[in-house]
Amino acid sequence: MSKRRPIAARRAFLSLSARAAASAAAFAAMPAAFAQQGAQGEPRVLRIGNQKGYLNLLKGRATLEKRLAPLNVSVSWTEFSAGPVQLEALNVGSIDFGDVGEAPPIFAQAAGAPLAYVAATPARPQSEAVIVPAQSSIRAAADLKGKRVALNKGSNVHYFLVKLLRKHGLRYGDVELAFLAPADARAAFERGSIDAWVIWDPFFAAAQKTLNARIVADASGVVGNRAYYFSSQRYVAKNPDVIRIVIEEIKAVDQWGKQHPDELARELARLWGLPQPVVELAVSRQAFGTEVITRDIIGEQQQIADTFVELGLIPKHVDVLKAAPPDLA
Repeated sequence: MSKRRPIAARRAFLSLSARAAASAAAFAAMPAAFAQQGAQGEPRVLRIGNQKGYLNLLKGRATLEKRLAPLNVSVSWTEFSAGPVQLEALNVGSIDFGDVGEAPPIFAQAAGAPLAYVAATPARPQSEAVIVPAQSSIRAAADLKGKRVALNKGSNVHYFLVKLLRKHGLRYGDVELAFLAPADARAAFERGSIDAWVIWDPFFAAAQKTLNARIVADASGVVGNRAYYFSSQRYVAKNPDVIRIVIEEIKAVDQWGKQHPDELARELARLWGLPQPVVELAVSRQAFGTEVITRDIIGEQQQIADTFVELGLIPKHVDVLKAAPPDLA
């Protein structure tokens, strides 16, 4: 039994996205020169896997590269559509740092990934929601019973839907789930082949602005919807100076964005390739800040892990504390 569970966890995690395998294979083919070796002064690489978010600002401005150049550290970037694929890349040793929602790290730990939480955002419940077409008969969360609902498996919205259903007296099995990545879910939403879509910003804002989607419920009063910055335990142990600088640069960009929301929306619209009104809407409900990992935050993640075990979404108990920083506040 004990031997089968880790294998099952690994298989469950790999099945989250067919794209994960392709990404992993591509990254695994990188030259050995990209490995993270050596002390300060020797060539090192920070491989960042990011989603559409504030890391795009760092990439676009190249400020991180400038900070790390004196340490002889170069930076490479790869963009992912969702967290589960990012964390599979971490698990196979293809990236060293990234940003992700609440749920993917739980699946990653269950699959044996050497995850290390390094920072968190404040709660931002308004940035994810269940949406439906404007003419839909679904008016409240209770109306989701028996409906076909799309979401990205293993993502932050997966946990949100579980908790939302429970809050309104429904079971997880009371809805028919369609596990679709954001682009595929949007296409299904437009075709009318799903009844509802559980999604996060900026995809959420884009659906509102361009598809006239209507909000059934956001995560307010249901889940916190934090985001996390992560690395691998090995990379953190060998490169604490690099991680410190990355977090400092994220904090700087975050504070700038809080003080200049209009400029932030313009810059992100260009970087994300989205219409500015879409990005303005996403920014308007964004919570700003970069926080250290605390025991309370680890406790929040542990609740998610325990819920997923209870539902059979992961096959074994996950001790989130094992992914906490050594200097846990």
